Amino acid sequence: MSGLRSTRTCPGLGEASDLKYPLGSKFREPLTQARFQQLFGDAEQDSELRAEPRWSWLRRQWRRRRASACSGPGAWRLLLARLPPLRWLPHYRWRAWLLGDAVAGVTVGIVHVPQGTFAVLSLMTGSAVERLVPEPLERNLSAIEREQLDAQRVGAAAAMAFGSGALMLGMFALQLGVLATFLSEPVVKALTSGAALHVLVSQLPSLLGLPLPRQIGCFALFKTLAAVLTELPRSSPAELTISALSLALLVPVKELNVRFRDRLPTPIPGEIVMVLLASVLCFTSSLDTRYNVQIVGLLPGGFPQPLLPSLAELPRILVDSLPMAMVTFAVSASLASIYADKYSYTIDSNQELLAHGVSNLISSFFSCFPNSATLATTSLLVDAGGNTQLAGLFSCMVVLSVLLWLGPFFYYLPKAVLACINISSMRQMFFQMRELPQLWRISRVDFAVWMVTWVAVVTLSVDLGLAVGVVFSMMTVVCRTQRIQCLALGLAEGTELYRPLRESHKLLQVPGLLVLSYPTPLYFGTRGQFRRILEWHLRLGEGGQEAPKTDDPPDAVAEPVRVVVLDCSGVPFADAAGARDVVQLASRCRDAGIHLLLAQCNASVLGTLTQAGLLDRVSPEQLFVSVQDAAAYALETLELSGPKTCTVWV
Repeated sequence: MSGLRSTRTCPGLGEASDLKYPLGSKFREPLTQARFQQLFGDAEQDSELRAEPRWSWLRRQWRRRRASACSGPGAWRLLLARLPPLRWLPHYRWRAWLLGDAVAGVTVGIVHVPQGTFAVLSLMTGSAVERLVPEPLERNLSAIEREQLDAQRVGAAAAMAFGSGALMLGMFALQLGVLATFLSEPVVKALTSGAALHVLVSQLPSLLGLPLPRQIGCFALFKTLAAVLTELPRSSPAELTISALSLALLVPVKELNVRFRDRLPTPIPGEIVMVLLASVLCFTSSLDTRYNVQIVGLLPGGFPQPLLPSLAELPRILVDSLPMAMVTFAVSASLASIYADKYSYTIDSNQELLAHGVSNLISSFFSCFPNSATLATTSLLVDAGGNTQLAGLFSCMVVLSVLLWLGPFFYYLPKAVLACINISSMRQMFFQMRELPQLWRISRVDFAVWMVTWVAVVTLSVDLGLAVGVVFSMMTVVCRTQRIQCLALGLAEGTELYRPLRESHKLLQVPGLLVLSYPTPLYFGTRGQFRRILEWHLRLGEGGQEAPKTDDPPDAVAEPVRVVVLDCSGVPFADAAGARDVVQLASRCRDAGIHLLLAQCNASVLGTLTQAGLLDRVSPEQLFVSVQDAAAYALETLELSGPKTCTVWV
């Protein structure tokens, strides 16, 4: 029965101790950290690192890396890292991949031409442009005044593209791609699912044939839904019919492509067929004039002349460019991580910053809006059979051809068809919601992060929702570190394993020896709690102090503790506040006559504790490489007291 104790006499002095050497033979003496470093470490390098200031060491490492990069092989490695096609193009499988890349690239290019920028990013751009270039109070503007206003707004958008590109290049120079680690999987999937809903709702006016203004700012999704519901009776029957027929063609074709992907040489290009059929039908039937069907219309032709964006209001531009750069990076990194997990490859977040930074910076000289990876076209590219980045080259060729020659061919393309293509391409983003039941079973905390992020993205906006999701995710990490568990360990008889007493029924404890495990960071968030909990375990607390909650068996130590082993293997890092707690605990133990032994501290934690003055309270002989070594040393110390009675939990 759990909670009952039995006792037996431990081996006396002079006998082979089953507790010190449970496997029956003494294989070595207990190793302290100092002895281990002396035997197996690089003493010269270790002393050099201790003597050298941190900044000097970093400067030396940077110089060494720069010298390596300036060499011939180093420069080639750098070029391969920054130009990925140099790595995969020599291994490109032309027969197996070229057709899929060509079809996918052409499909995405056709959709890109009339669709323009990413819907969510365009909402942010539109909102920022209106702040930079507000609408005049006098609404009745002449044609010249309206043209001048539009030119100013295009210039403001290009300036924001320049600002966001410059910021992302700065982030790349500082190697801030590590920020992508704060985009946890629940945040990424909730962000992309919520953004997909924004894209879906933004396509409803085109789907229903309602010429509604685009809503921007917080609650834009609900404003759009309210406007659509209000104007729903005025929907165009012709465009409803076009939308229904388009979805009736696109959805089954996509399902066939998914189901028979391995059997088809390339996915069926349903989007290309739909665009051609709809354009021909609208042209031959004059749907735009007879039934007032909204069409793409005349596309501006010609290649824009390069022009330096106006940076007269650079501070205001940077204020709006910063959230845009963060959303661009977050969406790009999120989509990349989703497909990297799906197809088992790795991504370089810093390379994403470089690519988008260069793209936005160069495009700003041609009066372009800020650009980003898109939810709809990324899904469309994958569904259409894209395999590599070569598909992007085909997309660029299509867009360039339209700018120079093929613009009139898209004149009669109904906007409802484009809306259907985007909506049908978003289904994979919505399918992520099917993982919620499994996520609930795996981790309720991750489920809460997913829901909070999704609700924030849908209710507020993509950029604010992203911020809410990241902050909430970080808060859950902090809160989990606050749930401190200091576990008392016991020895599994016949082994060298020390396990928590609450996890097993047959564990040995030696009166006077306490082995504790503290699997939590030592930082300001746990300041005071670490020392208070350990003092309670060691009976060092004040008389009126409330005992902290613990899952250990009651009365685990029946007599005063003389030696305590603190297992630090679960302490990933320590800051100044946490290190001071350990130093103060060492002082309390020394004053109480308790021998404190620290086991398995990693180098970073041990360095922080040393700098905080731990070695002024304990000697290097009290720092051990493992719990087993520390416990063996402790048992040798306790053996001097003669026979002992071991506590066995059964």
